[in-house]
Amino acid sequence: MTRIAVLGVGKVGTAIARAALAAGYEVTVAGSGDPEPVRFITEIMAPGVGVATAHDAVEGSDIVVLSIPLPKLASLDPEMLAGRIVVDAMNHWEPTDGALPALFDGHATTSEAVAAHLVGARVVKALNHIGYHEMEADAREFGADDRRGLVAVSDDAVAANEVAEFVASLGFDVIAAGPLSRSAAVEPGSELFAGSFSVADVARLLGEAGAHAYVAQKVDLAEQFDGA
Repeated sequence: MTRIAVLGVGKVGTAIARAALAAGYEVTVAGSGDPEPVRFITEIMAPGVGVATAHDAVEGSDIVVLSIPLPKLASLDPEMLAGRIVVDAMNHWEPTDGALPALFDGHATTSEAVAAHLVGARVVKALNHIGYHEMEADAREFGADDRRGLVAVSDDAVAANEVAEFVASLGFDVIAAGPLSRSAAVEPGSELFAGSFSVADVARLLGEAGAHAYVAQKVDLAEQFDGA
C-alpha cells in the first residue's frame, strides 16, 4: 500500500488527506509541532487518518504532500525530505502571505524555490490548482465523461508519473509534464489555475505554455523527459 504523509492541517491538507484515505491509501498528517492538537483537528476534519510528528509522518511515507503556508518553507528541514517524492501543493497568496522571503529570490516559479531549498527531494508541483472544496466534489470514476484534468509537473519524470497516478486515483485525469519551470502554467494568475478543464484542454493549454505534456499512464516517461 502506498503511504501518504500530509504536512499541513489546514483546509487544503485535510481535504487531500480525506481524498487519499477514501481512495484506500494509508494517510498520516502532521502539523509543525505537538501532534495532539492536530489529532483533535483530524477527528473533525479528516477522521480515520493517522497523526504523527512531521519527522515520523515523513519517515513512513512513499509520497509527502506539502500544504503548509508557503512562507513557512524555510522551516522545513531539507534532510528530512531528501530522497522523498514531495508534492508541492502550495501557492503564494500575497494578501495573506505578504511578500515572499529572500529564499524565493532568483527563482521564476515558487516550485523551483521549493526544490532549491529541499535539496535532494523529488519535487512535483500538483494539487495546487484545484480548490480544497472541489477535491471531493469534482472527483469522478475512471472513464467518466466529465472527469476533470489536473497536472503533475517535475524535473523528475518518474516522480511526476508516480504523483500523476496518485492524483488519478483520487478521481481525476492527470497530465505528467516537465520540467519544473513549467509549473508557472498552474500558478495563481494562470488560465489553468483559474478554471476547470478536461484533460484534453489541460494538454492543449500546457502545450501553449511550452510544456511537454503526457497523459498519465503506467509508462516510462524518462526517455520522453530526457528528450524534452
